[in-house]
Amino acid sequence: MRFIFPLLSALVLATSAKAQTDSIRKPESRFNLHFQTTYIYQYSGRFKTPYSGKNSLSGDEERQNSLTATLYAGARLWKGAAVYLNPELAGGSGLSGAVGMGGSSNGETFRVGDPAPTLYLGRLFFVQEVRIGKDRSADEVDDGANALHTFEPRNHMRILLGKWSMGDMFDVNAVSNSPRTSFMNWSLMNTGSWDYAANVRGYTYAAGAELSLGHWAGKIAAATLPIEANGEKMDGDISRSLALNAELDHSYKWHGHDGNIRLLGFLNRTHMGSYRLSIDRGLQTLTVPDINTSQVYSRHKAGISLSADQQLTDQLSLFARAGWNDGKTETWCFTEIDQSAALGATLDGTRWKRPEDQIGLAAVVNGLSKDHHEYLRRGGQGFILGDGTLSYSPEEIAEFYYSCKLLKQGLWVTADYQLCLNPGYNSDRGPANIASLRVHVEF
Repeated sequence: MRFIFPLLSALVLATSAKAQTDSIRKPESRFNLHFQTTYIYQYSGRFKTPYSGKNSLSGDEERQNSLTATLYAGARLWKGAAVYLNPELAGGSGLSGAVGMGGSSNGETFRVGDPAPTLYLGRLFFVQEVRIGKDRSADEVDDGANALHTFEPRNHMRILLGKWSMGDMFDVNAVSNSPRTSFMNWSLMNTGSWDYAANVRGYTYAAGAELSLGHWAGKIAAATLPIEANGEKMDGDISRSLALNAELDHSYKWHGHDGNIRLLGFLNRTHMGSYRLSIDRGLQTLTVPDINTSQVYSRHKAGISLSADQQLTDQLSLFARAGWNDGKTETWCFTEIDQSAALGATLDGTRWKRPEDQIGLAAVVNGLSKDHHEYLRRGGQGFILGDGTLSYSPEEIAEFYYSCKLLKQGLWVTADYQLCLNPGYNSDRGPANIASLRVHVEF
């Protein structure tokens, strides 16, 4: 009996503590509003150019700049449901109009004809989350861009529907995933060989679902593809034009530090052209091969990629990506890369008393399929590449940056340098040296 009173006291104290904790727990937010703007200035010096074509990176000195601004508005509808709206403004140009390199140097630019600032709807999508199973545990989600403060069930299903980017759900590497805050090169911000469904601005209409069970997550999505390669208008006839994506994610701890690994597969089906058939037709007619002459709706492109990130210490993190696609049909959405392998690291400035500063160093090697580079060698043009001919060699890019946080409210200034060997997979041209200055504001 002498144990009953202490046990009852402990139970009362525990219940009281839990009630007090619940009462002071920060409530879920009903609405939020965030904003970002990113300005990038780039300079490219002269390099060797014995010849150039329609889609070559210029060998002359070149200066370009870009500006984007995005408003992130979110509203909770009911338990587990929310809607997000992102109007966006973008202007400026990548070097040479963002052509001439598989791994283009500025992930904030698009291959658009008019560099004038343009206002458009980036995202408008609905999210519904549903708890799975009897486990009542939850993880706190901080208020942020396209994220309302909430307590997310540890085991849940999330459904997305509307206009968004495939990069919002897939290939989300914790170390390198945004040209606004990390590495700027196209083939470092995402897996270069993943020809993800998107219009020229990077968005698509899609339905997706994610099942998260502890340290494992499975994701699937179906999305529309543009009517033409790198086009603005999307093909609404999903019976003939559709992109499918699926990913398996695993998170873990290694010596107390976070790690993640992701396996992604994709299949795009639309009226793509065949590199081999275009070459053969060019030989038969004694003309330069043209990918547009072989387009039919029955063609597809399939690929797979592996992405990983690992914290080594509280300050140092590594990432790696490797991807492949079949390279038989033309690139339709992202960029002309059929194989890609990347490795890099970031280090924060804790050691020199600048904990919110960051250094990044990475390298990526991009390649083309045999049919793809033969098509270019014979003078064929893609929407990113086309020197008129080609002495094929893998494209090799190294990138280094230092990001400095100047204001607590959210102002970063970044100095960035990229070295590109064999730009556009052409050993006759380059190397290209590209210096950038990035100013990023968010709140």
